[in-house]
Amino acid sequence: MTHAQHDDPDGGVPFLKGHGTENDFVILPDHEGRLDLPAALVARLCDRRAGIGGDGVLRVVRSAAHPEAAPMADRAEWFMDYRNADGSVAEMCGNGVRVFARHLVDEGLAEPGDLAVATRAGVRRVHVAGPGPDGTPGDVTVDMGRAVLPDSTGVEVSVDGRAPRPARNVNMGNPHAVVFVDGLDEAGDLFRPPLVTPPAAYPDGVNVEFVVDRGPRHVALRVHERGSGETRSCGTGACAVMVAAARRDGHDPAADGVPVTYTVDVPGGRLVITEHPDGRITMAGPAVVLARGTIDAGWWRAGAGAH
Repeated sequence: MTHAQHDDPDGGVPFLKGHGTENDFVILPDHEGRLDLPAALVARLCDRRAGIGGDGVLRVVRSAAHPEAAPMADRAEWFMDYRNADGSVAEMCGNGVRVFARHLVDEGLAEPGDLAVATRAGVRRVHVAGPGPDGTPGDVTVDMGRAVLPDSTGVEVSVDGRAPRPARNVNMGNPHAVVFVDGLDEAGDLFRPPLVTPPAAYPDGVNVEFVVDRGPRHVALRVHERGSGETRSCGTGACAVMVAAARRDGHDPAADGVPVTYTVDVPGGRLVITEHPDGRITMAGPAVVLARGTIDAGWWRAGAGAH
């Protein structure tokens, strides 16, 4: 069933709530790009006590209606305008794009199967599987593009005054510093960003992943997402971790022509990530849209700074 689009805050603003491995989002259907969404309002929406609560906001806009996405409109009808919990704009969110695709299919805005989603990191291909035998939604698989491995020389991460550890610099459309540790408690509380040096390695900030081994091609992580703090899951971070672990373990599909798959446990669940010989990385996992409602018009206007 397709639900009507409401652009006039006087009648309230529709929203939905969804999550991918407990990385949770406020979804705002804004098909024609008419809503004003300043950073302070995003932060207010994501506040877990005074707002709806979430690790970020997914604004659902037709690509043709958004200046950043218009050049991609011939390849992807829908643009994921993703914002971090502090209101800052982000290039890409792997769990977010899976939830975004689930929303499109649930609302009848796209058909199950293969679809394209425009993001600030480019067009991402997504596959939404049909329901399983028990009727539960199938996994959503997203083509996360190719990893870029900038120079990691001298990049280190330290927490709570501990000795710095070397980090692997991985870019998945957004920047990551991947640190292999002996125990996930070495990440500290992750309320504050870990110290990453040198600052010039990540001029726009960085997501930091702390990683332990669980078994052959099986790792677990904790993550500090820039602009959001510690989250229950980070899709791009899980992909960055998979690539860093694969290189550490001697796997390079582009060089040896053999795809490699890792299981990546996050605090909110499990993702299965494959790097293919052509460099593409695919990530599969659950995506759920669990609630819908309407944001009070007065609350919205106050958050947007209206008088």
